[in-house]
Order: sequence, then C-alpha cells, then structure tokens
Amino acid sequence: MDEISGGDPSPVRVNKLGHLVYEVSDVEKTVKFWTEVMGFSLSDRNHLGMAFLRCGSDHHAIALAQSKAPRRASGDAGLRVQHLAMEVDNADMLFAARDWLKRHGYTISFEGRRGPGCNLSLHVLDPDGFDFELYCYMDQIGKEGRTRPADQFQRVDSLEEALAKTLPESW
Repeated sequence: MDEISGGDPSPVRVNKLGHLVYEVSDVEKTVKFWTEVMGFSLSDRNHLGMAFLRCGSDHHAIALAQSKAPRRASGDAGLRVQHLAMEVDNADMLFAARDWLKRHGYTISFEGRRGPGCNLSLHVLDPDGFDFELYCYMDQIGKEGRTRPADQFQRVDSLEEALAKTLPESW
C-alpha cells in the first residue's frame, strides 16, 4: 500500500456496492431481464435513453446504456466486466432462481461454491452475455480480520453438493 500511496493512505472506505453502469445491445430486452427475471424496478430514463434500475431504496443499482456493438461473445479480447454479485436471502432462493432461469432459457455459467468467501453462488448470463452472480451465506469477517483457511473452501460445482458439504461455522 505504501508503494502506491507513498506513505499517505487513502481516505476512501467503501461501505457497500453502489451501482454498475454497462453498455448493452438492446436496452429494452435487458430492462425486461432486470425487471422480470431479477426483480428490479425501473426508476428513470434519461435523455440518452439510458435506463436506471433499483433493487432497494437507492435511486439506481444498475444503469443500462445503449451501444452499437453487438452482443459480446465469450473469449472477446480486451477488458470487460467480469461479474457483479448480488446477495439473496438463502439457498432456497438460489434453487428457485436456478430452476426458473433454466426453464426460461437463460444460461447458468456456474453454480456451487468456488473458494474465498465460501458463499453459495449461481451465475447467470444476461441477454448480452454479461455474467451476474446471485449468492448467499458469504463468510463474515470480524473485527480481528481473520478469514477462513483455504483448506476449508470445499469447492463444488452444484448447489446440491455445496449444501451437502457443510463448512465449519467458525475458523
């Protein structure tokens, strides 16, 4: 940290995820994804045709901007949004989401548990191929700052296996 700040630490302390703005090939199709599939509400539109969506009391959590670029394909070169993660209440919601998304033809790009944080997760691709994660049961870090040791991660590739392979509650 001192290499970057030159001994002058940043005053920035992020409290929560704010919002994501990203370009899409079809704003209306993507608004439907966020409202009808993910349960967001449309807050506003601006003079450029951007759509602003909310999931809580903040005016917007996601904003969509129209692009002339086509739908992205996996393997595209260059920088990209890797994914945005959003917490849900519990595993039951992940199972219900997975089943609904599959029934409606959405691509599930991952489900299970990967590692650090040990959260159960479900990744879905939006209409433009962007990856969004729904998750629950994220490890919580106490004031002491201690995290779960790597040998407890128990990576698995299904929600069923993640629930079957319970993790120690403390570490």
